[in-house]
Amino acid sequence: MRGDALSAETPEVELERQLLDAKLSAPEPPARGYVSRAPQIEAARSSGRRFVGVTAPAGYGKSSLLAEWARRDSRPVAWVSLDRYDDDPAALLALLAEAFARIEPGAARLPQRVTGHAAAVLGRGAPLLAAALRHAPHPFVLMLDDLQELRDPACHDVLSVVFAGIPTGSQLVAASRGEQQHLPRARADGDAFAITAHDLALDEAGARAIFAGTQVPLSPEDAVELVERTEGWPVGVVLAAAIAEEIGEAPKTVSGDDRYVADYLYRESLVTLPEHQQRFLRRTAVLDTISAPLCDAVLETHDAQSMLQELDASNVFIVPLDRSRGWYRYHALYREFLLGELRRLEPEALPELQSRAASWFELHGSPAMAIELLLDQPDERARTVRLIAATALPSYQAGQFATVQRWMTAIGDPAIEGYPPLAVLAGWVMALSGQATEAARWASVLERVSYEGRPDDGSASFESARAMLRSVMCPAGPAQALTDAEYACAAEPSWSAWRDQALLLLGEARLLIGDNAGAVAAFGDSATIASTTGNAEGLILSTAELALLSMDDGRWDDATTHLTVALGAIDELHMDDYATAVLAFTQAARLALHRGDLVAVRRELTRAMRARPACTDAVPYLAVRTRLQLAKVHWAIADHSTAHHLLREIDDILLIRPDLGTLVDQVDDFRRFVAANEQQGEQGGPPLTPAELRLLPYLQTHLSVREIGERLFVSRNTVSSELGSIYRKLGVSARSEAVERATQLGLLGSGL
Repeated sequence: MRGDALSAETPEVELERQLLDAKLSAPEPPARGYVSRAPQIEAARSSGRRFVGVTAPAGYGKSSLLAEWARRDSRPVAWVSLDRYDDDPAALLALLAEAFARIEPGAARLPQRVTGHAAAVLGRGAPLLAAALRHAPHPFVLMLDDLQELRDPACHDVLSVVFAGIPTGSQLVAASRGEQQHLPRARADGDAFAITAHDLALDEAGARAIFAGTQVPLSPEDAVELVERTEGWPVGVVLAAAIAEEIGEAPKTVSGDDRYVADYLYRESLVTLPEHQQRFLRRTAVLDTISAPLCDAVLETHDAQSMLQELDASNVFIVPLDRSRGWYRYHALYREFLLGELRRLEPEALPELQSRAASWFELHGSPAMAIELLLDQPDERARTVRLIAATALPSYQAGQFATVQRWMTAIGDPAIEGYPPLAVLAGWVMALSGQATEAARWASVLERVSYEGRPDDGSASFESARAMLRSVMCPAGPAQALTDAEYACAAEPSWSAWRDQALLLLGEARLLIGDNAGAVAAFGDSATIASTTGNAEGLILSTAELALLSMDDGRWDDATTHLTVALGAIDELHMDDYATAVLAFTQAARLALHRGDLVAVRRELTRAMRARPACTDAVPYLAVRTRLQLAKVHWAIADHSTAHHLLREIDDILLIRPDLGTLVDQVDDFRRFVAANEQQGEQGGPPLTPAELRLLPYLQTHLSVREIGERLFVSRNTVSSELGSIYRKLGVSARSEAVERATQLGLLGSGL
């Protein structure tokens, strides 16, 4: 439950800013070897259609077309260059929000507001960004380059919601090598404009225009022959021109547009360069993006800056990513060719080059980039595992759960089991995200292993870290949870990054055995430390528990103080959908009820009910306590149906974790109260279940019932049944009506 913020002055933040600037800066169209696409651009602009898809294989000038469009358009352009690191719905959403914020001053805080946990990206962040786009004060253009880099279906789910927010007068322009999933629906609605390989293929005039930048004349007859041989493939013509400039005449061996021809042409252009430039190009091709300091570190040289300037000034296929020319990338096909040359000529160099690059990113505070470079290197497995162990929780808390899962899948369970501290973190991530089965599996693995070294997550020892995970999951009841928490408190010194977590668990365990005074002391110490160290989740839960205990004792002013801290942290960090936020919302509703503010009661209850799917039996005492508090408040406002439903959810949790000490007694007491005070004419109907709340965000997308089932790993019949239940509970009869009603209720979108 940790999260540490970096100072805005650190080199780490400076590197992140540079990389972000490079991704969000529209490059200049190529100075040479480029034929203007003004006719295609004008046709797309004047079409009035909101969606423009530029779809063609590599080498057709898609990025250059977008760059020219960005320079020509009078509307502000939000540019995003996508790469494989963006294949995470949370990271993607933050990137899109940042791009829009750069052209709309009123959206400066949008990137922070759209971040969220797991499914909240689709249910809260994506609709919030869509709403911001929809209400933009001026028309704009959103450009996405290399859309094919997004392979995770969850990313396309997010995009389908965001794209729906593009208003009339604005346009989304996306370039991809393959079919764009959002276009068929837009095409059916008459709202799509397509630019394809056929539109981008060069004719004789285009070929002659490219050769005009060389010293080699191209006759009309030669132009016809070259276009026929390349089939109008722009990169083939450009490469032919580059070769022609070296040999003094148009090459006669160009034919077709397949990869073999590209490799041949690139090799022909490469051999004309000095050997030191060839070596530089081959070796730096291991990098997705390149800068002089990074290249010097990878090549162990000191002249990368001058080398990049030479290459930028030559006819080499290198693209500057920012106006200051600090970061570059190679054209995609050219990089693939260079990597092939590296494997052919220097196969032994590849792992070492990637390792040096990873070391540079690690040194400059970007361990995630280092991990990506090391994932496919078996010889670096131990290093990769340790980096993931140090990075998993911060990445998870940034909402990038998909990335963490991908890392762990890539290294495999045996590697995780081989480094027990990472297995502990795997258990934590699964528990905090509500995946009880997976959390229990890792907890079981941990009971069979030992580790003597110092963990990379900042905890004092593996034994202490394991004890904390066991305490939070409470599989053996309150007594064992207390023993584990006390062990961790003794093991984690005052300077430990996990000290506040150990104290929080101590407070929770004391609550379960009925030691309220001891719990108050532990929660208070935990909150103090969490506030200092920046552990938001620990701070929120500690202060929410203190508010609950204060209200139980009638100390309403103290409760107000604690809730101000908890709710302030939730709102500041946009943690509405985290499991640790639910208890704070329930207590805010309880406080509002005490004050007679029924509007606030409804608001806080909605926030709590919406977030409760994250509270599962993975952290059983939290799941039960939040539902018990919710049931009490719903009963107090005469919503007996919801109270009964929540009691049934509690029963389901207690079937799995029956030994929760005094909490079970509190549930029984409330159940007896309900039985003794049951009345007719109760208000309200049953609430949406956690399963229905998980399904609800997908109703915003264009996914079919079958496709939604595939996303949620349930059958089509299950989705149909839950969909019918959602319609009945919301009083609607169609998906669009359900989305509209759920948004009005605060169950979708930015909340209340």
